[in-house]
Amino acid sequence: MAELKDKLRADLTAAIKERDTAVTSVLRMALSAVGTEEVSGKQARELTDEEVRRVLSKEAKKRDESAAAFESAGRPEQAAAERAEGEVLRRYLPAQLDDGELLRLVRESVSEVADENGQQPGQKQMGQVMKVVNAKVAGRAEGGRVAAVVKSELAG
Repeated sequence: MAELKDKLRADLTAAIKERDTAVTSVLRMALSAVGTEEVSGKQARELTDEEVRRVLSKEAKKRDESAAAFESAGRPEQAAAERAEGEVLRRYLPAQLDDGELLRLVRESVSEVADENGQQPGQKQMGQVMKVVNAKVAGRAEGGRVAAVVKSELAG
């Protein structure tokens, strides 16, 4: 069984005992999303820690998008609640890469692809570079952010 899922359950139990309704509701939602993912598809299965992290990341991103929507609709209190939920979920995710570290990983990946192909990759090889970078990043940076850095490196 996934250790992360066990940690979520243990933290849910602790939050219930502490009567922390905000954390309790977020963890219940997260465990529900994990359970839904486990039974989706043709056959029910147990998720690995990496798959649980992916589900939590997706849920955190939903909270960010909701907060932005509430903010633009003039509902700052609802936006703050969504951001707080996102922060609870981020406790269970790996720390995000800073810009310098992401740039270093992208440059390493570009040089690896250049060594494989025998020439400096261009925009047409962005998919190859992204494949190598995403393996190194492993959920520590958002895909759009990674793609933007790769695109700028390949362009210039």
